[in-house]
Amino acid sequence: MAGLIREESIAEVREKARIDDVVAEHVTLRNAGGGSMKGLCPFHDEKSPSFHVTPSRGFFHCFGCQAGGDVIKFVMDIDALSFAEAVERLADKYGVQLRREEGDVRDDRPRGPQRSRLVEAHRVAQQFYAEQLATPDALVARQFLAERGFDQTAAETFGIGFAPRDGDALFKHLRQKAFSQEELVAGGLVAVGRSAYDRFRGRLLWPIRDASGDTIGFGARRIFDDDRIDAKYLNTSETPIYKKSQVLYGIDLARKDMARSSQAVVVEGYTDVMACHLAGVTTAVATCGTSFGDEHARVLRRFMHDHEEFRGEVIFTFDGDAAGQKAALRAFGGDQNFVSQTYVAVEPDGLDPCDLRIQHGDGAVRELVARRVPLYRFVLSNIVGKYDLDRADSRVDALREAARLVSSVRDKSKVDAFARELAGMVGVDVEQARGEVRRAAGRGPARQERRGGQPEPAPAAPRSTVPDLRDPRFALERETLKLVIQYPMAIGRATSDIGVEDFTHPVYRGVWELVAAAGGPVAGSGDATWAGRLRDAATDPAVSSAISALGVEPLLTAREPDAAYVSVHVFRLLELTAMRRIAELKSRLQRTNPVENAEEYNRMFGELAALEQHRRTLRERTVGSAT
Repeated sequence: MAGLIREESIAEVREKARIDDVVAEHVTLRNAGGGSMKGLCPFHDEKSPSFHVTPSRGFFHCFGCQAGGDVIKFVMDIDALSFAEAVERLADKYGVQLRREEGDVRDDRPRGPQRSRLVEAHRVAQQFYAEQLATPDALVARQFLAERGFDQTAAETFGIGFAPRDGDALFKHLRQKAFSQEELVAGGLVAVGRSAYDRFRGRLLWPIRDASGDTIGFGARRIFDDDRIDAKYLNTSETPIYKKSQVLYGIDLARKDMARSSQAVVVEGYTDVMACHLAGVTTAVATCGTSFGDEHARVLRRFMHDHEEFRGEVIFTFDGDAAGQKAALRAFGGDQNFVSQTYVAVEPDGLDPCDLRIQHGDGAVRELVARRVPLYRFVLSNIVGKYDLDRADSRVDALREAARLVSSVRDKSKVDAFARELAGMVGVDVEQARGEVRRAAGRGPARQERRGGQPEPAPAAPRSTVPDLRDPRFALERETLKLVIQYPMAIGRATSDIGVEDFTHPVYRGVWELVAAAGGPVAGSGDATWAGRLRDAATDPAVSSAISALGVEPLLTAREPDAAYVSVHVFRLLELTAMRRIAELKSRLQRTNPVENAEEYNRMFGELAALEQHRRTLRERTVGSAT
C-alpha cells in the first residue's frame, strides 16, 4: 500500500497552492485591508461577507460559522475529502511530486476513482467530441448550429462536440488512453449493459464546466429523428464530480464579469447562454436539466459578491407562456436567497435569447436584458391579470390571491412595499391591501399543538458555558494573540514575561499554551508555516478555529506593528493581570481578621503594596511606549 506522504511534500503543496487562488475558484474575494480578503462563505448561507482569507499566512476563517484553516483544510471541507486526498488533489493541480515514507502503510480511504482521473477523462472526452464535430457524420450537428447563428469560432469557444453514432467509439478511445472502465462508468461517460457503451451517442454535445474551467459533464441534444431516446436533452447524471443542483452552464465564462458587475443573467438553455455571451451579455448562465434552486442561488451569490455592501441584480429570462409564468413563480419563491434585486426579462413575442438573436440580432438580446422589470411586479401582474378588474368581486378575488403570495415573502421588510404595489395594480386602498396581506399571513401554516390544544413550546436554545471570543472583556487577549500569530518576528522576546495566567478566556489560554509549547513567539520568526504548525498541534476544535481566526483578522492598526505597538499590548495585558491579583488580594484582606491573623494579614498587605507598585510601573511603561 502507499506510504504516508512526507512532511516536506505537504509543506511544498501548502507553498505552491496559494490559498487565495484556490478559494477564488469558489468565492469572489475583495480586498478587506490589512492584507486580508473577504467574500461570502461557501460553507453557510449569509447576507454579509464574514469569510476572510489572508494569502500571506495561507489561512482562511469564517467569522460566521467558524470554519477555518489552511489551503488543505479548505479543499477537505469544500469537496468532502480526507487529508491525504486533498493533498493529492492540490499536488496534482500545482505540479508537486509527492514523496512518501518507506514501508507498507494501511490506507483506509474508500476505494474509487480519484477526482483528478475523472476530470482528466472528461477533458480527453471533450477534446474527442470536439474533433468529431468536423467529421462527415456530424453534418446534421453543424447544420443545427449554423441555423442558430453559431459558426465554427462559436463552437470552439464553447467547446461544442459531436458524439459518434457508434455504440462504443468514446469508450474505445478512452481505454486506449489508459482509463479504466470503472473510472469511465463512475464519471458518467460510459454505461454498462451486456457490455460497456457510450452514454451519449449521435448527439450534439455541450461540455459543462465548473468555475475553474474543468469539464465535469455534458449536455447532449437529440438531432437525429431515428434516435431511440426520445428525450430532447440528456445530461450527465449525478457523479462524484457533477452535482446538478450546484452546476451552472457558462459559469466558467461568466464568473469574472459577474464579480465585476455584480450581475447575473439566468437563462433556460445552452444555446441561450451562447447567444447572450456572443451578443455581449457576458454574465449569462443556465441550469442543466433542472429548475433553478437554492444551491444554484448560493453559487451565484458567492461569485456576484451579493451582499449589503455590493447590491447587484439577478435577471431571469422566461418564455411568456404558462410554463414561463410557472418558472417565474418558482423564482419568486427563492427571491429572498438574494440580497440583490431580482428582475425578469420577457420578450413580448415569446422569443428566447437564441431565437431573438437569430431574428433581430445581438442588439435585441442586449435590449431584452435592459428592459428588465422587477420580478415581484411581473409575478403580481400575472396573478392580477387573470381577473376582470372592472368587477368588484373579481377585484376582491385578485387581491386575495395576490395577498397570499405577498404574505409568503420571507423578507418581511419587503412586504409593505409589495402591498402598496398590489393596491395600485388592483385599484384598491393601500390599507385594504395591507389588511388582506395580514389576513393571508394569519391563515398560514398552523403551529404544531400538543394533545391538550396548547402550542408546543420552542425548544430552549443550548447555552454555551464558554464566553464569546469577541466579548470586549477579552479584546486585549485577542489583539495580543493576533500579534503572536501574525507577527511573531515583531513581537519576538517582548512576550517573555507573559504566562498562561495572563489569558482568562479558556480558548485564548489554550492558544497560548500551544505557543509556549512550540517555543514561544520567537520560534515563529521567519517561519511561514508558524500559524499552520500551531493549528495542526491543536486537539481542541475551538482552539484550532480560534487560531485560524486570529491568523486572518486584521490588526487594529493600518501600519506594520513596531516595537512600541507591541509593547503597549504586552504591558497592558500584564497590567490587567496585576489588577486582577490586586482585586483578589483586597478581597482576601477584607475577609481576614488583622488581630487574629496578624502575620497573614501583614504578609498580604505587603504583597498588595508590591503589586500596586508593579501595576504603576506597567502603566508608566504603557504610556511611555504609546508616546
